[in-house]
Amino acid sequence: MSAAAAMAVLAAATLDRVVGEPPARVHPVVWLGKPVGYVDRAFTDSRLAGVAAAVLLPVAFAGVAAGVVLAGARAGTASPFSAGFGLAVATALAALVLFVCASLRMLVDVADDVIALSTDDLDAAREALLALAGREASDLSAGLVRSAAVESAAENLADGHVAPLLGFAVGAAVAPLAGVPELALPAAAAAAAWVKGVNTLDSMLGYRSKPVGWAPARLDDIVMWIPARVAALLIAVAALAPGALRRARTWARVPDSPNSGWPMATLATVLDVRLEKPETYTLNPERSLPDAEQANRGVAVVDRAGWLAVVLAGLATAAAAGLTSGVSVAV
Repeated sequence: MSAAAAMAVLAAATLDRVVGEPPARVHPVVWLGKPVGYVDRAFTDSRLAGVAAAVLLPVAFAGVAAGVVLAGARAGTASPFSAGFGLAVATALAALVLFVCASLRMLVDVADDVIALSTDDLDAAREALLALAGREASDLSAGLVRSAAVESAAENLADGHVAPLLGFAVGAAVAPLAGVPELALPAAAAAAAWVKGVNTLDSMLGYRSKPVGWAPARLDDIVMWIPARVAALLIAVAALAPGALRRARTWARVPDSPNSGWPMATLATVLDVRLEKPETYTLNPERSLPDAEQANRGVAVVDRAGWLAVVLAGLATAAAAGLTSGVSVAV
């Protein structure tokens, strides 16, 4: 089981690197967005509806993920193939769940595209930025466009990659500790999906202007507290700048979010640049906005940090699932 859990992490990371994002029409997170969008349209002024959505929708998403892995394991175990076929099916399905919940390649590719366009076609860069950052970009200078790309790469590293990976590892740990190691893979898939569900609700609803977004935003603040700081640490390690975390503390608390400032401020520190969202926050204010070379280096650091997160999750998952040995897949 320890090897299976670690293999699921590696397989998910490989799929992300080779395939990228699944098509929108078959992407489970896009499907999750449909009921979230309905809540947004129908209950924008209802804080109670936001509480209900924050509680129920991530749990439902996690339940579907766990059910898929468990059903596949049982079907595989009942097949006429080898005794380990059920475990292989469960591993593959858990990897697929993690693949759709954790994303690195698209983040890096889009950020690189925005930075490249910022030097040749600023209007196109502003338009491409919309896939990364939810801000008005029509008046941004080239430097501010590159700043937004770097900021978004750092923030989304935590929310969209590190957090689901850590959720997967935690889920794999909970099952052996609870005395049901055979459920490690379904539990890991459920935890990754739940984290992704929480973040999806926050990204779609969590605006101060929407009462319905209050609960999703507060829940996201709690869930992302550790992943944001782990992402900041991984950025410092990937940049070979362990002292960056200490220097970044001054600016990490400048953004309104209790979490997003940590990876962004750490990346600003290792790049020695100013990262700025006009009229909202400025990190490392005494430095200049990033040029294209600095911005590209920042995205490369994020990419390396993302792979460090994969290694960390794989090792943690293997160690957690290995707490109990000699188990079989759930049947």
